[in-house]
Amino acid sequence: MRARVSYNREGEIAEICLDNPPVNALGVGLRAGIMEALAQFMADDAARIAVIHAAGRTFVAGADIREFGKPPQAPFLPDLVNHLEALEKPVLCVLHGTTLGGGLELAMGAHYRLGLPGVKLGLPETSLGILPGAGGTQRLPRLAGMEAALEIMTSARQVGAQEALSLGVLDALAEEGLAPLEAGRKMAAQLLAEGAGPRRISEMPAPQIAPEALAEIRTQTARRFRGQIAQLTAIDAAVEGAAMPFEAGMKHERALFERLMESPQRAALIHAFFAERKVAQLPELEGITPRATDRIGVIGGGRMGSGIAVSALLAGLDVTLIERDAEAAAAAREGVAATLAESVKRGKLREEARAEILAQRFRAAADYAALSEADVVIEAVFEDMAIKRAVFEALDRHCKPGAVLATNTSYLDIPGIAAVTTRPADVLGLHFFSPAHVMRLLEIVVPEGTAPEVVATGFALGKKLRKVSVRAGVCDGFIGNRILQVYRAAADHMVLAGASPYEVDRAVTEFGFPMGPYAVQDLAGLDIGFMTRQRKAPHRDPREFVPRWGDVMHARGWHGRKTGQGYYSYGPEHPRGAPSPEVEEIIAAERAERGVQPRSFTPEEIVARYMAAMVNEAARVVGEGIAARPLDVDVTLLHGYGFPRWRGGPMHWADQQGLGEILRQIEGFQSEDAYFWQPAPLLQELVAKGADFARLNAA
Repeated sequence: MRARVSYNREGEIAEICLDNPPVNALGVGLRAGIMEALAQFMADDAARIAVIHAAGRTFVAGADIREFGKPPQAPFLPDLVNHLEALEKPVLCVLHGTTLGGGLELAMGAHYRLGLPGVKLGLPETSLGILPGAGGTQRLPRLAGMEAALEIMTSARQVGAQEALSLGVLDALAEEGLAPLEAGRKMAAQLLAEGAGPRRISEMPAPQIAPEALAEIRTQTARRFRGQIAQLTAIDAAVEGAAMPFEAGMKHERALFERLMESPQRAALIHAFFAERKVAQLPELEGITPRATDRIGVIGGGRMGSGIAVSALLAGLDVTLIERDAEAAAAAREGVAATLAESVKRGKLREEARAEILAQRFRAAADYAALSEADVVIEAVFEDMAIKRAVFEALDRHCKPGAVLATNTSYLDIPGIAAVTTRPADVLGLHFFSPAHVMRLLEIVVPEGTAPEVVATGFALGKKLRKVSVRAGVCDGFIGNRILQVYRAAADHMVLAGASPYEVDRAVTEFGFPMGPYAVQDLAGLDIGFMTRQRKAPHRDPREFVPRWGDVMHARGWHGRKTGQGYYSYGPEHPRGAPSPEVEEIIAAERAERGVQPRSFTPEEIVARYMAAMVNEAARVVGEGIAARPLDVDVTLLHGYGFPRWRGGPMHWADQQGLGEILRQIEGFQSEDAYFWQPAPLLQELVAKGADFARLNAA
């Protein structure tokens, strides 16, 4: 990959162009090229001002990810930025596309910043477990004020052009339609006419912040990013650095940056970053051309079906939604329109675009014949095998040859669904997560007989929908729900033994999950769990422990949040739920019936068992080929099940704990339930070899 920096001069204006496709990442080649171009500028007596701009779709979008984890090479970014700022002739940076991380730090080393309309700026380093380490924590507060700078750095969000201008991060916005260099020349000429010289952010007054405001920011940040250290460390770097001379503040920033570079959280977040990029890189798809994905059909207008439709519409696709009758189709259309209206309200969509979508790219009907030209049809009806097979029989009759037929089933046997068609090679699973237009995870479930180009089409559609797509094999629950069933069962074992559901939920949330397993069941609906138990009952091993308290709650009509009572009680005084003494009584009755003498559990014991069950089943999933690699499990749990990102995913976490220790724990638990706590063969094999899951990712 080439990294080129060119120098040119037109009259008194030097032009420095950065060209390191695809996103002008600040690798060592680009850094060295910038240093050389700045030296040319200073040696060029005819050049009075320099314009730094970038080729391609964006200015510098951040560091070069190919250098992550490698020893840094000179010129180092902090030195480059400081050198740029110290120049005795003025430099203007022209920003377009996304100017992030080191790109924004580079721009803040320049003396002036011009943004093109639509530019987005940000310092997202805390999302990778580090902080801006090339002056970002020192320069941004001097431009935008301390409170605004802290919010930008800790949230890792991207700031739009108008906001950046109002905060003073940008000095001006260019006119619509100008190319970066053209806009830069125009502003550079204006600066020359005004006699403008270098204007160094390091020489600006250090910003102040009231102690009470700082205390509130720290409190809110700690609450929002519970358990994470990068955000609070970035606050320390900015606030403590502002109390020092600028050079001392820079050294303080660097010391904190290097401390974070050595933290386990940084390693976990970098693992998650790379895993998300590797998850769709499958050797089986190399050289395979996907089929068309422009026209989408959706069967079912419930919450899942309408969410899938909205996701496709927001991605610019044409969508036809089929419901059972005209009345249901009309209701589905209203539901989709309402969801799109929410997108308008949140600023994600313009009202004109919403009107265009509803008028030209979306229709709801009650006749399968409306799907005759659909490229991909996604079934999202009730989780019942007979209903789904009837839908696929109809799709087989009405859809054109070559159309991809997908089921959104969470658990059911996809080959059994495909068998009712005359084209099983065109059938696969596209398991969306609710709400489908918000949740990023998409499990692409591949039956053995599915054609390679159909699999490639699933991934191509996932990319269009901006999903994180993970390949999964066929089994009950695929990757995520299969593992979920096991770690939920581990929670039930602990509750039977004496822990309360609320102690389990508390320990799990303190570990970093947004919700515990019992609060999640209340949110999903306890009737869903009841139906799953009923479906699996005929094939269940008699040694498996299945609690009866859920059936008692179901019989009472306690289905969770939607009925006001589940594991928690809900109402105006406790909308998020309060522990229910009645639930504890039901559980206590089952303990007594089974002859269990309850004991107490520490939070550490709860997490150890919960995570051991999760990792053990995940090892089975990888060992059986349901997940291609451990990283596929990590991405699935991160994006679909609330696993704390700063822990990297269950497989990365297990490697950090030591697989031998986890195996030892599982073997210890076997004395309580030898059937449930059977070590996964892959886990045993890796421990015997002294290997870990990371080695399988690299294989």
